[in-house]
Amino acid sequence: MADKELTYQDVAEHNTKKDLFVVIHDKIYDATKFVDEHPGGEEVLLDVGGQDATEAFEDVGHSDEARETLEQLLVGTLKRKPGDPSPKAQQSSLAPVANTSSAGMGTALYAVIFIGGLAAFGAYQYLQAQQGKEA
Repeated sequence: MADKELTYQDVAEHNTKKDLFVVIHDKIYDATKFVDEHPGGEEVLLDVGGQDATEAFEDVGHSDEARETLEQLLVGTLKRKPGDPSPKAQQSSLAPVANTSSAGMGTALYAVIFIGGLAAFGAYQYLQAQQGKEA
């Protein structure tokens, strides 16, 4: 049964609890019998029913056991047509991309505060020394 080739429109028709298909990495899975067993709850599967669930599946970080279970639910592959929603771009790494555009500003701010503190301490010491000479 895993040799079927369905279109995105075909998959979109299977979006209810009693008839639920999901697409993950262009493979189509029949999650109908698994809805009640899903550890994350049925609502999670129903939200992505009849759609490309690749991003949702990968974002959660499913275990190897979950991936094995998924293979048992395989129905076929997705035949993409022009106009179908395109899959989300995959990051090349599991680590999130760091936003370093403002990282330098934080370091510079700490440096300015530290130098200002040193200058204030120096001025305080100087004034204390001057008061000691006058007394």
